Amino acid sequence: MLKVMLFTMALVAASAFLPAQSKRIVIAAGTLFDGKGGVLHNTRIVVEGSKIVAIDPQAGPVDYDLHTLTVMPGWIDEHVHITWSFGADGKNAGMTRATQEAAYDSAANAYATLMAGFTTVQSVGNPLDVPLREAIARGALPGPRILTAMEPISGQGEKTGTPEESRAHVRRQKEAGADLIKIYASGGMSQGTATLSQAQLDAICDEARKVGLRTLVHAYRDAVRMATVAGCTQVEHGLGASDEDLKLMAEKGTILDPQGGLLLDTYIREKARYMGTPYYPKDDAGFAVFVPLLEKHRDLLRRASKIAGLKIVFGTDAAAGVHGNNAEEFVMRVRDCGVAPMDALVSAQSRSAEAMGLGDQIGSIAPGMQADIIAIDGDPLRDITAVKRAAFVMKGGRVYKNVAR
Repeated sequence: MLKVMLFTMALVAASAFLPAQSKRIVIAAGTLFDGKGGVLHNTRIVVEGSKIVAIDPQAGPVDYDLHTLTVMPGWIDEHVHITWSFGADGKNAGMTRATQEAAYDSAANAYATLMAGFTTVQSVGNPLDVPLREAIARGALPGPRILTAMEPISGQGEKTGTPEESRAHVRRQKEAGADLIKIYASGGMSQGTATLSQAQLDAICDEARKVGLRTLVHAYRDAVRMATVAGCTQVEHGLGASDEDLKLMAEKGTILDPQGGLLLDTYIREKARYMGTPYYPKDDAGFAVFVPLLEKHRDLLRRASKIAGLKIVFGTDAAAGVHGNNAEEFVMRVRDCGVAPMDALVSAQSRSAEAMGLGDQIGSIAPGMQADIIAIDGDPLRDITAVKRAAFVMKGGRVYKNVAR
């Protein structure tokens, strides 16, 4: 049903799009961040079809003059829930709505995320992500490129009853078209006790490697070290990890996707809309725990940033109320966690692309890369809030937003 609704929406929306841009396009950039920490001035980007073909300060004629803006690769959010939204009653509607309203909300979430400058996202943990992923990939709907984990593995039920059942679930997800495997290896952020055994985690991450999929592990406290020992690709959240755990992650090459506070800040701000809905506290006392947890998340990011060799990527855990505001996470990382502005940006560009295995396609501006190019109004190295002012958005060579006229 959701596939049919998204297809219907696509037919309506398609007429509003510009035709695929196959001609040569030249973008003039006064300041260009290359996505890897480098800065160029007074240069031009040449795009043909969906790819960048040259960086040439002499190229012309100029089609898009962005010399007053800061130009950079489109951002990547490693952890979103793109189909989560508030329902008709204004309350959090959770993750499993297969309704017409949910389809529209999901398409709106995708559009808002793209307009904010995020050209790729990783939506982890909902089979309903798939039709949206496919509609956007076809060019039928405007939205970021989506990678999805489809159905996650949790610590309950037959999916994880034995290591072999865990392996079978990984294989089923691969066959169903998952881009990666999402694993819930611990409970919520308050208690966070491990819900999988070491043997189960070992089996899941080993099987994923065998079938060519990455593993993202929702892990707090003990589960952080367990996931690292199991050779899983990436740890999400990581609250409760010790400095020794973080050093082990750096040694093993395990990637960390922490949060600087955007999701918890949203829970606190939108308390009335989340309260009493599935998986959320039922009263004020329950929500009060999010305030001290906010500082603990920030402390983790501060400590993690000091660990040599630890790969930290950008993920917001965007749920209802966050989509389109993802860039606020940059502000929190810089303002509240002491992360350098350029490092915060690179974490959402080349570093996240490499973590996804897409470093040769997205995340930087260079010949041969996908033409995912954005421009923001202001200098984020001096004022990080400039990230909230995306004025130009191109994905795969197609311009979706241009208010820089």
